[in-house]
Amino acid sequence: MGSEKLPRVLLLGASGLIGRFVTDDLRTRGFRVIGVARKFSASQRINAFDLEMPLLAMDMAALARLLSEHEIDVVVNCLGVLQDGPGSDTAAVHRDFVGRLLQAMGYSGRAVRLVHISIPGTADDDRTAFSTTKRAAEALIAASGRAYAILRPGFVVAPSAYGGSALVRALAGLPIDLPADEAATPFQPVTVEDVAATIAFLAARDVGDAAVKAVTWDLMQPERISLGGVIDQFRFAFGAANMPRVTLPSFMLDLGARCGDLVNRLGWMPPMRTTAIAELRRGVRGDPQAWMDATGIVPKTIADMIGRHAATIQDKWFARLYLMKPLAIASLALFWTLSGFIALVISFPATRAILDSHGFPSAIAAPFAAVTSLMDMSIGVLIAFRRTCAAGLVAGIFVSLGYMAGTALLTPDLWIEPLGALVKTGPAIVLMLVALMMLDNR
Repeated sequence: MGSEKLPRVLLLGASGLIGRFVTDDLRTRGFRVIGVARKFSASQRINAFDLEMPLLAMDMAALARLLSEHEIDVVVNCLGVLQDGPGSDTAAVHRDFVGRLLQAMGYSGRAVRLVHISIPGTADDDRTAFSTTKRAAEALIAASGRAYAILRPGFVVAPSAYGGSALVRALAGLPIDLPADEAATPFQPVTVEDVAATIAFLAARDVGDAAVKAVTWDLMQPERISLGGVIDQFRFAFGAANMPRVTLPSFMLDLGARCGDLVNRLGWMPPMRTTAIAELRRGVRGDPQAWMDATGIVPKTIADMIGRHAATIQDKWFARLYLMKPLAIASLALFWTLSGFIALVISFPATRAILDSHGFPSAIAAPFAAVTSLMDMSIGVLIAFRRTCAAGLVAGIFVSLGYMAGTALLTPDLWIEPLGALVKTGPAIVLMLVALMMLDNR
């Protein structure tokens, strides 16, 4: 079938883990896909039909124009956020936007099918804003009278990794075991290829096809498996199955989640937050039989997904370094902030005395010490915030090089002082370079 005969697809959230893969997959199948996201990474800007648009700020009329101008037949909604925080509102993304989208489909003048990515489970088990707003969107869709398919994928295994899928890989690559209760949590996975095949199946069907006009399907392997079992499959692929491991106590998970909530306020999106832990403890389970019967898809098992393929070196490096990234950034933010605070507040007389002993004029020594201390603290604050982290790391590298050059010219004896403070600046610069190289999330 030629691409001119296939329905036109609008995919919302085309920069995400599922959205990016499905966008590319549908295009290889011949569909014309308009991929829309708030922002694409530089490596994702590879197609003229990938559009950056402020979706959540668009009203019903703007969405209707988008559908009509591009002659859209199928909308795939992959938008989602894990938790409320700066720039993230679960109700706005999951419920309110879907309400406007359904209205826009009605006003577009076109017969449009909605394929909506939701979450497994039932309303009785929903305890977080993430899950309750996802379920509210399902209710709006079911009551709309529109042609729809609500897809509830399990734990999605994809070639790329982000959020929870990245965290699972990290746990598999490190000598860490989850507490017994969490490890035993049901965790049925699905490969992103099966999700994409399902969306392609739906997109190719006529919008009036009664068999798929209003369906809700669980997408996952039918065999039951625990979270610990999924992690073990990744360990096998990484060659780390026999690695000695330490079991984390449950309170460490809760503490890590609280820390994740805290850094979320600084603009970061860590996978370990209170919502993530709550959803993890609820588990991922469902019944995929209706999906399998309707589409003829035989879902891959976790062994098919990862267990039969040896991991590449980039897979291993990613898994082992994933949790080192926040550790490096937190260490650098504290290093710069505390070093400036100590020099300015706690040891200011000693800082000034060092400058005085090396011939700095008294009128200059105090202001110079204060300014450099405040500069150090500012660099630490810049590194702590996601939006300014790159600028802070670059500033830290250049300031460190400046300190090294300045002391070599003005106070060369500091290079041979017993504790080697200046010699240690070199490794700090290397750590900042490493953190800078790992800043990308996608």
